[in-house]
Amino acid sequence: MTTESSRKSRPGISTFKGEDRALRAGRLGTGGLLLSVLAATAPLMVVAGVMPTTFAVMGIVGQPLLFVVLGVVLVLFSVGYAEMSRHVHNAGAFYAYISRGLGGTAGASAALVALVAYNALQVGIYGIFGFEVSGLFATYADLSVAWWIPALVAALVVGTLGWLKIDVNARVLGVLLIIEVALVVIFDIAAVSDPAAQGLSLHAFNPDTLSGAGIGTALCFCIAAFTGFEQAPVYAEETSRPHVLVPRVMFLAVSGVAVFFALSSWALTVATGPSAIVGEAQKQSAGLLFGLTEDRLGATFTDVLHFLFVTGMFAALLSFHNVVARYAFAMGREGLLPAAFGRTNSASGAPGTGSLLQTAVSVVVIAVFAIADDKPTGDPTEPVLHLFTWFGNIGSLGVILLMAAASASVVVFFVRRGAAGAQAWRLITSTLAGIALLVIAVYTVRDFDVLVGAGPDSSLSWVLPGIIGLAVLVGLAQGLVMRARRPEAHARIGLGNEAFQLEKAAEETP
Repeated sequence: MTTESSRKSRPGISTFKGEDRALRAGRLGTGGLLLSVLAATAPLMVVAGVMPTTFAVMGIVGQPLLFVVLGVVLVLFSVGYAEMSRHVHNAGAFYAYISRGLGGTAGASAALVALVAYNALQVGIYGIFGFEVSGLFATYADLSVAWWIPALVAALVVGTLGWLKIDVNARVLGVLLIIEVALVVIFDIAAVSDPAAQGLSLHAFNPDTLSGAGIGTALCFCIAAFTGFEQAPVYAEETSRPHVLVPRVMFLAVSGVAVFFALSSWALTVATGPSAIVGEAQKQSAGLLFGLTEDRLGATFTDVLHFLFVTGMFAALLSFHNVVARYAFAMGREGLLPAAFGRTNSASGAPGTGSLLQTAVSVVVIAVFAIADDKPTGDPTEPVLHLFTWFGNIGSLGVILLMAAASASVVVFFVRRGAAGAQAWRLITSTLAGIALLVIAVYTVRDFDVLVGAGPDSSLSWVLPGIIGLAVLVGLAQGLVMRARRPEAHARIGLGNEAFQLEKAAEETP
């Protein structure tokens, strides 16, 4: 055990091999956990950005029905995933579950994929965040501010909040999220109250609207809107009753998100008319929602909505930052990253080193794209838009693959425990969800050039998804090396705090 003097020699990071290797329990209740999870879905960013893009690029009117279909798939996924959360409490949720079912080597691969995917999702948002804040300065203050300046400021603020205790973050996320959702609901009501010439048409829920070549890619766009609900188990160690709270929050999140997005995308079709929604989305792009609100709710409401669009993205940045920090913590604790990442901030109990890592990655990537922005490309917004679309779709692909692997892991986990009979219906739902997610993953890889706006012959169509493929292979190699050279560490992959408790008990045994 380290001495008191040695612990003081490194301020801010505890080096005691005890509580610093476990996140503090009892810090989150149902409300705080739900708000932290839902913030990552960035509802206004989805309604104002993802939905118009899907209508415009894919030309599919039935987007509301897609959200219903994906909601069913993800509820099926959540049945087994939530049951796993009752048996496994680990900040590295995805890779911990995959380790328990498919083994430590697969878990090591999943850990690296999760770290890369969630980093990509978080960093990508800085591009559109900086671009939108720059636009607000230009519109309301007549100031020309480079996009990377607000992006860097946001990265530093997010990093500071990540260093603080999770309670602070939950309050920030909660306030922003509640206001954001309320404004979207007000628009939904206004659209239904003042429909276009076709009236309250339910045509967008007609299965015939899903025909066409764009259906697979539209699924990829829409499933990205759900990203965040699966993060609940990441906070399991920080709740007082993880076996109750985590499943409850997961089902509330995925069902609430599905209903909210289905109704909001339907409201867009009602406001323009189903026959006009594709054309209007192609014409106005991300300005579609704001144009519709200005017509029905006035300029002041639209100005507030613009502001909440930015704060909603900031809330998502905070949420993804917290998840990345906890994955880094879990990996450091189990030897998949240097041991420094497996220690918590002694003042707040937050995974401080992981937070610093995520902040450093964000700053470096923003700097690279800022330098690219200074080069004559013919379109000064290209680096900003590329940062958002490239990294966002890389992250989405990674999460889809992780969910598919987690579904398989649920089946193997309970079969190996001899619980196949008792858990039969959960195994069936996990199998169905896993198959559906694999189909979506195949479409994602096949149509990646469409997702990132590149030509069919562009190298981006294989380089960008290849980043996730490389993470899979490097993670597998790391797992195989650990199994050969450090079998005791390999055996602990996915055990998390349980391994620490076993180790502690062994040390205390005479």
